[in-house]
Amino acid sequence: MTAAVSPDVLTELAGHFGISTEFTDWQGHRLEVSPETLVAVLAALDIDASTDESARAALERAATRAWRQVVPPTVVVRVGTPGEVLVHVPDGASVRVEAVLETGERLDLQQADHVVPPTTVDGVAIGEAKFLLPATIPSGWHELVATLDAAEVSTEAREVLDVIARRQRGATEPILEGRSTLIAAPDSSGFDVPEPTWGVMAQLYQARSEGSWGLGDLADLTTLGEWAAERDADFVLVNPFHTPSPVTPIEPSPYLPTTRRFLDPSLIHIEDLVAAEPVSQEVAQRLAQLAQFCRQNNDRDVLDRDGTWLAKREALGLCFEAARHGDAARWRAFGAFCEDEGEGLIDFATWAALCEQHGGNWRDWPEELRSPTSPAVDEFRQQHAARVEFYCWVQFVAREQGDEAQRRLRDAGMRIGVMHDLAVGVHPSGADAWALESSLARGVSVGAPPDQYNQLGQNWSQPPLRPDALERLGYAPLRDVVRAAVAGAGALRIDHILGMFRQWWVPEGRDAVDGTYVTYNHEAMISVLLLEAERAGALVIGEDLGVVSDLTRETMRARHVYGTQIMWFEFEDDGTPKRPEHYREECLATVTTHDLPPTAGYLELRHVDIRDQLGLLTRPVEEERAAEAELVEAYREQLVAEGRVDDDADTDDLVVALHARLAGGRAKLFGVSLADLAGDRRPINQPGTFREYPNWTLPLADSHGSVLFLEQILRSELATRVADASQRGK
Repeated sequence: MTAAVSPDVLTELAGHFGISTEFTDWQGHRLEVSPETLVAVLAALDIDASTDESARAALERAATRAWRQVVPPTVVVRVGTPGEVLVHVPDGASVRVEAVLETGERLDLQQADHVVPPTTVDGVAIGEAKFLLPATIPSGWHELVATLDAAEVSTEAREVLDVIARRQRGATEPILEGRSTLIAAPDSSGFDVPEPTWGVMAQLYQARSEGSWGLGDLADLTTLGEWAAERDADFVLVNPFHTPSPVTPIEPSPYLPTTRRFLDPSLIHIEDLVAAEPVSQEVAQRLAQLAQFCRQNNDRDVLDRDGTWLAKREALGLCFEAARHGDAARWRAFGAFCEDEGEGLIDFATWAALCEQHGGNWRDWPEELRSPTSPAVDEFRQQHAARVEFYCWVQFVAREQGDEAQRRLRDAGMRIGVMHDLAVGVHPSGADAWALESSLARGVSVGAPPDQYNQLGQNWSQPPLRPDALERLGYAPLRDVVRAAVAGAGALRIDHILGMFRQWWVPEGRDAVDGTYVTYNHEAMISVLLLEAERAGALVIGEDLGVVSDLTRETMRARHVYGTQIMWFEFEDDGTPKRPEHYREECLATVTTHDLPPTAGYLELRHVDIRDQLGLLTRPVEEERAAEAELVEAYREQLVAEGRVDDDADTDDLVVALHARLAGGRAKLFGVSLADLAGDRRPINQPGTFREYPNWTLPLADSHGSVLFLEQILRSELATRVADASQRGK
């Protein structure tokens, strides 16, 4: 069907919506995007370009889109810098514009000279005026209100313009208004890292202690953090704490959650909850049985998320019943929490209760339950109010324990404490995909184009937020996600921060290589991020790996958003390994990452073996192994030349030396993987695979593959050696 569409029309139409028609791949080649991909991506934005006629009609509409808006849906300014806003009204009509601040204060905006000819939209002449935004507007979430004289706006103009009719008492004519979200954000991050520091990076579910219920939890986070704080560490970076499905089987990837707005209840430490919510002797006995059931699996070489959650869900249900008849002050605190979280929490809890009745994939539910706003969902919510309340309470407990973990780490001496991780997106059958129905693009998935380490590209099976919906909704969906992510944290890592600039959209049913980039308003995206981080007092780190545009790095540098540098990916201009003194200062530098094997495994080329076994290489395995062996040898030679190791150094010696080398570098933040403290060899994730590799399901193990408890790791000689080597300023 795309053959009949004019290429020029398709290209121009794609441009209106920020859809790339060509791009440069990781090898520097300029590639054109197929018409089929462009049509599919436009369709995901509700733009019909399947025929030349429909494409031309869509193009005409897109060309006049701004002229149909009295004020843009969202206006973004930086605090301390004056701005401006263009306002559209019937030609010759008068308009008044004011900023309504969060405090309720109202500021009249001054109109500036702005002479442009009117534009005819659907037969109506629309004029354009300019109003000035003062530099004194404080940071926050504000509103712009443009008021028109109803007598000056014809019926035809009202049909063209996006206006709201509001009646005032005693008035014969309604007041016509255009409204806009006004985001005033800090120019740059205000969080200061005065001197280089280090911290631990953990996939927390792996950090099982002897008392864990099958998965590492918030009590284990405190144990790990306090151990690290004793060794002058200032943060613990954890995997995303977002919520998975409440029904089994549970998706193992923490980067494919059901929602990014709420916490994984498996993180809750039941014994700490019981200390806050005393239970009867009978309940205590049942909790002990559940704990024993989970702990008997602690030494297995697989993480049983399903078993842990089913046990904890029963335990939480018992504790919930005790809480309902327990401490009145705590129950009032729960009520205040629900009020603060608002409709988003109620929708999520309703979705969780619906899952228990109808299964974990809302797309398979009866039609009348597939929208949170349907009468059937409201009726269900009323009929199952106690279960909805339970899931709200679980989030209250998870947030409470998360806040307490952060307090404990700060009290232990950490300047940052917990560093949360924000995933790129959500599961297509999950809570956010259900609740944010109009905000997510359908028929496409977020992924990544081919790069050096994922040469077939990646499809992450996540529906992307629509750029047009974000603008229309004043970036509230992004605000809510970021606000939840910085709660209980001193820093936030943004996985794939490139997605705040552009995202690789892959049409449904196509390979990852058949996608294209869709551009986002990075000024608005980064402003929302910095505004919410400022309010939480949190540092922001962006994971800027892969195919990164110059704009991304320039923006991050200008706004003091820290970047990420992984040792194995860093080279000097001559192709040799980058020297630590040449790393960026404002960055989190690490030897490895969760998408690579632990350092010992990389040195032993485990990643080459795995990718060869899984058919993920695009060149002969001998060439791949030779290239990676050459890189490892280059690092070994540098370590020998610097006197850090002898020629006969073993793998553990090299791991310690690599950490000492990078710790002496320029980067303000240095992250040390818990897997490296353990001496593990196995990667926790192999990008480009689904179930072909046991992604996200392996516990921590030693060099022989024997499972380790957290206590064993922290007592080990290797952990002490790596931690000592990671001290900064030595």
